[in-house]
Amino acid sequence: MAQLIADRRDIDFVLFEQLDSEALTKEEKYKEFNRKTFDLIINEARNFALKELLPINAEGDRIGVTLEDGVVKVPPCYHRAHKLYLEGEWTSLSEPVELGGQGLPPNVARAASEYLVGGNYCCVNYANFGHGTGKMVQLFGTPEQKKLFVKNLYTAKWAGGMLLTEPEAGSDVGALTTEAVKNDDGTYAISGTKIFITNGEHDLCDNIISPVLARVKGAPEGTKGISIFLVPKYWVNPDGSLGDRNDIVCTGIEEKMGIHGSATCTMTLGGKGQCRGILLGQENQGMKIMFHMMNEARLGVGFQAFTHASVSYNYALNYARERMQGKDLTAGKDSPSVPIIRHPDVRRMLLWMKAHVDGMRSFIYYTETLIAKVALAKTDEERLRYQGLLDLFTPLIKAYCAQRGFTVCVQAMQVYGGYGYCKEYPIEQQLRDCKIASIYEGTDGIQAMDLLARKIVMDGGKSLGNFLQMVQDTAAKAKTVEALAACAPNLEKAAQRLGQVADGLGKTIMSPDLKKAFAHAFPYLESMGDVIMGWMLMWRANVASEKLAKGAKGKDEVFYRGQVKTAEFFMQTVLPCTLGQMESIAAMSNAAVEMDEACFGS
Repeated sequence: MAQLIADRRDIDFVLFEQLDSEALTKEEKYKEFNRKTFDLIINEARNFALKELLPINAEGDRIGVTLEDGVVKVPPCYHRAHKLYLEGEWTSLSEPVELGGQGLPPNVARAASEYLVGGNYCCVNYANFGHGTGKMVQLFGTPEQKKLFVKNLYTAKWAGGMLLTEPEAGSDVGALTTEAVKNDDGTYAISGTKIFITNGEHDLCDNIISPVLARVKGAPEGTKGISIFLVPKYWVNPDGSLGDRNDIVCTGIEEKMGIHGSATCTMTLGGKGQCRGILLGQENQGMKIMFHMMNEARLGVGFQAFTHASVSYNYALNYARERMQGKDLTAGKDSPSVPIIRHPDVRRMLLWMKAHVDGMRSFIYYTETLIAKVALAKTDEERLRYQGLLDLFTPLIKAYCAQRGFTVCVQAMQVYGGYGYCKEYPIEQQLRDCKIASIYEGTDGIQAMDLLARKIVMDGGKSLGNFLQMVQDTAAKAKTVEALAACAPNLEKAAQRLGQVADGLGKTIMSPDLKKAFAHAFPYLESMGDVIMGWMLMWRANVASEKLAKGAKGKDEVFYRGQVKTAEFFMQTVLPCTLGQMESIAAMSNAAVEMDEACFGS
């Protein structure tokens, strides 16, 4: 049977063979679960996605959203799926049951979400988007705020948003001009305009709770003076009932390249001078609080891009097996046409896609496992180790998966040829929808700057060192496996060179030539991502080799041999290019910084 959205056998392999997620059920926090319940939840997510979400994905893209008298109307086909999604309690899978979640380990929740998000990102995002808002309230809100908002947001009874960006304050958040003035009743009068607001307004629920970054009148300039406020579409009374309409209005929606079913809004606050907000946390703590939501969002964006890649790879693989075109290169002129998967260049593209989809799945699930381990850590030392790795990997999940996810979509279109470029085939939409992942929630260049300036040097480089040691350990194990021994040194060499290049960049950042280092920040992020892919694929191959040595048969044997060959392909065709890129970084060309602006063109 052809796989759609995701490869279930591979999901099981990563969760239960590579990461041993079943061991989490021995912990008190997850004692109510077992392998059977994990399987049932993932199966239900798959069934729901295939039955309700995937069939309306193209229709939602074609119809898009409309704005009528300040009300955003989503594609009509979304309403049924959204209602069933909420009834199925899919919105906050890893949150406690008493707060409307299912209490799942984060990596198992991601496995279920791979089908849900992959089936129709725009539709489910209306329900999922409030989770980050709810988490901020749970962490920083007053008891009254928690009672009013958390469960309603986690269950998507009320939607959530994120009002950060302004026309002159995008990546430079500290330049925002939205103002807050404290009222006599303790609320704040908010006035300003926010742009590029995902799901800022829509007709899928009764209320939308928008976290808004604003500066209290008289607060310091820059990020130090930013506070964060909860601004409901309808005011919430102390008993939880809805009151008057608040003065927050959608005044425009963007026509975008992709994600047509997602409402990207311009929101005006206080246009009539009557917008009220509730302070979350303390004044001037807005950036600290917001980053809790942003880090979750960045992991989510990388995951979004990965799901587009997974879907696109599966479509391309199925198409390549069915599309008859051309002769086998070793056959005669009168030989019959063959499926295009028989052609070497198509096989090369498919294996490149498979390597990256497999590697990204392992990387994302592993990072989600770290979230569980942080919460379950028995000692401060253990907790800090896991948290350090999680912090290190967050910009890579966001930026590397966004970049490679999009390239997988490009390669999938290439496999389809001219048909892939036509709207009647699914790859065209997947490619368009995926592109946004490298842009929103902090562009990939910003993630690279974060990685270079903060993450690789935090804790004195200890987390980077821990990561590199794990890669070296995986390579050392592979050297003992006959099928992997020849390609393992490339991973070992790449990890070693990555550490050396990091040292050089770190020294340059501390010098007057710091701009030169930042000109190479994104290539370094890409190189580090490639090394992570190599690590994950070799880890997979080590596990598969053990299974083969124990006599795996049938479909399992085929699957495990595929793991070994995928790792071999990546180590021998991708990592040599990565090593070349690292040499170019180490050479530290300053041309991009030194060139006069006029030389870029008139």
